[in-house]
Amino acid sequence: MERVNKILRHDLFNLYLERNKTAEENRRFCRHDMEHFLDVARLAMIFNLRQDLSIPKEMIYAAALLHDIGRWRQYEDGTPHEKASAGLAPEILSDCGFEEEESAKILSAISNHRNAEIREEPTLDGILYRADKMSRSCFCCEMERECDWKGDKKNLRLQF
Repeated sequence: MERVNKILRHDLFNLYLERNKTAEENRRFCRHDMEHFLDVARLAMIFNLRQDLSIPKEMIYAAALLHDIGRWRQYEDGTPHEKASAGLAPEILSDCGFEEEESAKILSAISNHRNAEIREEPTLDGILYRADKMSRSCFCCEMERECDWKGDKKNLRLQF
């Protein structure tokens, strides 16, 4: 996990994390912070192991840590956050030692983490999508009734 720990210490990663925090300071709903990133990573690892996909742990954690780092851009200028995040991640991945082929797969997963068409794929794209959606604890959220997620999208029971 050496390269993942480099991401955690990377100046740009921490800058973007801080920008998310500032942009969501008054947000009453789910936030795009380290807690969310780690929940996504750990769920994706469970899916990876249960399906015996053999996706390297560092790739899963890198995708999960970086998938929402551009959320602040969505608030600032309306750029969809999956596109913003995919645009911000390459420099961090390169600086942290990810090879071009690995980075391409991670960037694909980041770009597609809101694309329901890949939901069931046995790939990094598919498990990141599923983990991101399942990471929210709607069943115990004080804002659940006010949330604009459709009823079938909400996580109203524990699964993993």
